[in-house]
Amino acid sequence: MRIPGIVLLLAAAACGCGDPSAGKRLDGAGSSFVDPMMQEWAAAYKKEKGVSVNYQSKGSGAGIKGMTSQDVHFGCSDAPLNDEQVEICKERNGEVIHVPLCMGAIVLAYNLKDVPDLVFDGKALIGIFSGAITSWDDPAIAKLNPGKTLPKLKVTVARRSDASGSTFILTDYFTKVDKDGWKPGRGTEIKWPVGTGAKGTDGVASLIKQTEGTIGYVEQIYAVDNKLPFASVINASGKAIKPDTKSVTAAAATVAIPDDLRYSITDAPGEGAYPLAGTVWAIVYVKQPAAVAKQVKELLWWITHEGQALTGKLHYAALPDSLVKRIEKKLDLIK
Repeated sequence: MRIPGIVLLLAAAACGCGDPSAGKRLDGAGSSFVDPMMQEWAAAYKKEKGVSVNYQSKGSGAGIKGMTSQDVHFGCSDAPLNDEQVEICKERNGEVIHVPLCMGAIVLAYNLKDVPDLVFDGKALIGIFSGAITSWDDPAIAKLNPGKTLPKLKVTVARRSDASGSTFILTDYFTKVDKDGWKPGRGTEIKWPVGTGAKGTDGVASLIKQTEGTIGYVEQIYAVDNKLPFASVINASGKAIKPDTKSVTAAAATVAIPDDLRYSITDAPGEGAYPLAGTVWAIVYVKQPAAVAKQVKELLWWITHEGQALTGKLHYAALPDSLVKRIEKKLDLIK
């Protein structure tokens, strides 16, 4: 069970969007992490319900901005709103709720000839993304990959240039692994020590494909579609874990989820948990125009129920049943 990376915005009267009750259309923008899944859901929802979902992949930062300013009917983010953002929303339009949409893996995709199945740990990745590790044959990488012939080749880092939930997931993980060693902190936007930036997950995947020796972080489906190898990562239990739907679900199963449904599943303690797992949320205003509220609730209900059956083929993990029950209660708050 899964739902497209959507954060729903409020409405028709306040934003420049058309009334969805009249046009049977909802407009959204945000996370590129969830875009492939969102397009799949949108097609199925149109066929089943006759309602169009026009979703533009612009990055989580744009999804949050659009939701807050009500420029679209919905947005989406791979990072929950922080306390300051929640307060801004309250001042503008009242209370918001966080609705988990789907879960997935951020993978370390790379471009190296004849070097399959690499393994990294958190400290080696911090070394790469901080610029401390500059060559693929560095001892820190070699130690984690015995028996593999690593080239004496420059490490080139590809990362996001726009505000990104994928960046949040990666940097959230780094701060858990070694807060003192990772100086830039965590967030959807940070001051990167090294690397070439690209807009959107597809932009990062393109950079990786272009130059041998490049490594970057993308949602799993983008690595699969671009035929890019991606690494296993040693988790909190000391095991090298390959990203897949099972290891993402294992991460979610070991994390305590608070009442407001804002949580992190990076570096989860489960033995089979993949450490760079993340969630996409819809952040929705509780108070909405009646026609919008009805369509928003129906879309999110469908995604978190019937729509979840579509997640597996695109390498997203279905929402746990226990979490879906809690989402139902949240959706009931929308008026």
